[in-house]
Amino acid sequence: MSTARLPTTPAAAEVPGPRDRRPARPPRAPVRRRIDAGIPGQTPASPPWRVLKSLVILLCCLAVILPFLTVLSTSLADTAQVNEAGGFVLWPDHPSLDSYEAILRGGLVTRAMAVSIGVTVVGTALSLLSSVTLAYGLSRPGSFGHKPVLMILLFSMLFAPGVIPSYLLIKQLHLINSYWALILPTMVNAFNVIVLRSFFQSIPRELLDAARIDGANELNILTKVVMPLSRASIAVVGLFYAVSYWNAFFNALLYMNESAKWPMQLVLRTYVVNNAAIGAGEASAAGAPLPPSQALQAAIIVLSIVPIVLVYPFLQRHMNKGVMIGAVKG
Repeated sequence: MSTARLPTTPAAAEVPGPRDRRPARPPRAPVRRRIDAGIPGQTPASPPWRVLKSLVILLCCLAVILPFLTVLSTSLADTAQVNEAGGFVLWPDHPSLDSYEAILRGGLVTRAMAVSIGVTVVGTALSLLSSVTLAYGLSRPGSFGHKPVLMILLFSMLFAPGVIPSYLLIKQLHLINSYWALILPTMVNAFNVIVLRSFFQSIPRELLDAARIDGANELNILTKVVMPLSRASIAVVGLFYAVSYWNAFFNALLYMNESAKWPMQLVLRTYVVNNAAIGAGEASAAGAPLPPSQALQAAIIVLSIVPIVLVYPFLQRHMNKGVMIGAVKG
């Protein structure tokens, strides 16, 4: 008589006995990523390499700071220390404002500062007005003459007019020896218009359509909707225009025949770059002794960079945001 064997289930066969049970492993602690690892997948730099990079950065900072410190110290040094040092002074022992008083009393630098400030303020305002309105018109696809004007603007970026045609045009317009010759030829910059146009195109169209439904015309949309949203880009473009007008000297060299109408940068080029002698009529009062020429040149350099240095910190926070947002979308 055969006996049937009952099949054993796999689950019952694999059940471990009391001796086969092993203690459960403790959970692994989460791996903490090192903060100084930098880019994911990149090994952190070794301490000697960090020290080397710090030294290189320090040397670059010193290479930038020391020339400014030398120019400022030379402009503040007295006559005896400048003559003893043979030119430039690293640190003034007895700071004096004789160089600034001399060049400001003469009248040449004072008039040049007034001309540069006036040209920069008026030129920046007119350039922003024309660039913002032109960029807004080009950012609307259905505007009149959209494609031809855009093609002309892009063409001007590739082919700039020469010196002789520009001079003949300014002469035909009777702008020789006029302050408008320093503003009108560079009033519209194609690159700045493209940057503003790119930012205006990134504004949602639904927002502009909602303003039109509320009864706003194009001028109200530009001034009350688009410009408040584009404050960063407009501030950066305004800084570009201001620096361009302040540093421009070539137009004044071509179109200005009277030294009384020279801007500050042309005075800087004449008496510092070309090393022309500063006479008694251009500096100090009549009969007063002049400080050394190196101190006068250093004072002119300091006065030429102070206005931009004072304006730039107020617009620095808009720099990265304005340029990146305006340039990402083309």
